[in-house]
Amino acid sequence: MLPFQAVIFDLDGTLADSLRDLGEAMNLALADFQLPGHPIDAYRAFVGEGVDVMVRRAATTNRDVPWDKLVDRYRERYAELDHRYTAPYPGIPELLDGLTAAGIKLAVLSNKRDDFTRQLVAKQFSRWEFVDVRGERDGVPRKPDPTAAFELALVLNVLPANIVFVGDTAVDVNTARNAGMRSVGCLWGFRGKAELVHAGARDLLSRPAELLSLR
Repeated sequence: MLPFQAVIFDLDGTLADSLRDLGEAMNLALADFQLPGHPIDAYRAFVGEGVDVMVRRAATTNRDVPWDKLVDRYRERYAELDHRYTAPYPGIPELLDGLTAAGIKLAVLSNKRDDFTRQLVAKQFSRWEFVDVRGERDGVPRKPDPTAAFELALVLNVLPANIVFVGDTAVDVNTARNAGMRSVGCLWGFRGKAELVHAGARDLLSRPAELLSLR
């Protein structure tokens, strides 16, 4: 028997390898404002804390940027790409199968805008039943604030102590800790081991299947 009753997953960098779509969309938006883009790999350090933070990091040397317009243009470009290059990480489908077979409840909590979060899950993960899927919403603080995680615990009808929170960044680890959930860092995502260890992740996974043997 697994030592938890539910799993809340981060989305980008945890369930979905979406880095190219995120980076391509931002580079297209920057080009629309005659601003330089970045190598796709650079976006590993830009994403994870919401679109406003990503945009400011991507355009950090350009102080006169009309930020709101750039954010809007990024969202337009991201919608145009329609998750063209995004796919589940290897091993994620098998992990979701295993969790479902074990009767574990599933949910998603992302700092991506709520509609984009739901669209991506519907497109790439419709085979599996998620009790709830939530992204950034007006009036709800972004991760690592635990408010949205507590909301999901209520919907899941599972105590926070019996929930595993899986993510690839310090933001996810801190969300789990702030909510009293078990923090599990995935090493296949956008950041890396050093950040997850420094943030205090209780467990580290090299492969998705390792979550099924967590003790």
